Amino acid sequence: MTAVDVYLQQAINGLSLGAMYSLLALGFTLVYGILELINFSHFNVFMVGSFIGLGMLELFGVMPNGAALTGFALVGVLLATFAVTMLGSGVLGVLIERVALRPLRNIRGPASMITTIGVSYVLFNVILLSVGADAKNFPSPLPSVSFAIGGAVLRLREILIWVISLGLMGGLTYFVQFTKMGKAMRATAQDPEAARMMGVEVDRVIITAFFLGSALAGAGGLMFGLYYNITSYVIGFQAGLRAFTAAVLGGIGNVPGAMLGGIIIGLIEAFASYGFTAFGEHWLGAKWADVIVFSILVLVLVFKPAGLLGRLAPNKS
Repeated sequence: MTAVDVYLQQAINGLSLGAMYSLLALGFTLVYGILELINFSHFNVFMVGSFIGLGMLELFGVMPNGAALTGFALVGVLLATFAVTMLGSGVLGVLIERVALRPLRNIRGPASMITTIGVSYVLFNVILLSVGADAKNFPSPLPSVSFAIGGAVLRLREILIWVISLGLMGGLTYFVQFTKMGKAMRATAQDPEAARMMGVEVDRVIITAFFLGSALAGAGGLMFGLYYNITSYVIGFQAGLRAFTAAVLGGIGNVPGAMLGGIIIGLIEAFASYGFTAFGEHWLGAKWADVIVFSILVLVLVFKPAGLLGRLAPNKS
C-alpha cells in the first residue's frame, strides 16, 4: 500500500470510530444541556449496551465464528438487536435518573455528579461479577463483503456503522428541532423555571433526555462489538473519555457540536495511532494516541471552553 492508501484506510477507520464516539457524546450533551450535569454513569451504559447486544445476538443463534446471515434474516436480526439494545439501555438511563439523581436534583454542589460516578462503578462491578473479567468474543451476523477504494478496503461493517449512525443522529436532530418534546427540551435547556411556568413538564423532559442519550449509548456499544468483534466490562471507560472529549470539543450541550466533535476525535485517534513518516523516521504511533486526544481536551478547556460550536452562557443555578 502507498502512503495515500494507508491514510485513506485510516480515514475510513477514523470515521467509523467517530460515528461511535458521536453517539456516545450525544448522551453527555443532552443531559448537560438540560441539567448542567456531567453524567459519568453514561460511560458504562455504553458498556452494558454492548452486553445487551451480545445477549440478543446469541439469543438469535448468532455465535462467534458462526455462519453469517444474508437477506431478510440479516435485516431482521439487526433491527431486533438494535431495537432491544437501545430500549434496554434507554430504560437503564431512566432508572439511573429516577432512582439515583432525582432525589438530589435540588441539592447544590457536586453531589449529583459524584453520584453518577458511584452508579458507574455499580454498573462496572455488576457486569464484572456477572460475566467475569475475560473479554467476550462478539458474534457478527454480517457477511464478509468489502469494496476496494484504491489500496484501501471498505467493509460492510463500516458502511453499516455509518448508515445507522447518520440515521440515528439525523433522527435526533429532527426530534430536537421539530417535535413538541424537542421544543420543550430546548426551552428547558434555556430556562427550566420559565419553561415550567409555561406548562412544560420538566420531569418528563429530563426523563426523555436520559432515555434518548442512554439509547444512543447502547447503539454505540452494539456498534463497538460489531466493529471490534469483542466486548468487555472495561470498554466503557476509554470510549467514554473519548466521547466526553468529543462533547467538550464540539461544545457540550450542543447536539451538532457533539456529532462534529466525535468525528474529529475519531479521525485524530486513527491518524495518531498510525503516526506519520518524516526525515526517514516514523513518528508518534498508537502509544501516543491518548496523549494527543486528551491534550486536545486540555487545550480546548483552556483556550475555548465553549467548544467549537458552543457558546458561553450564564449558569442556570
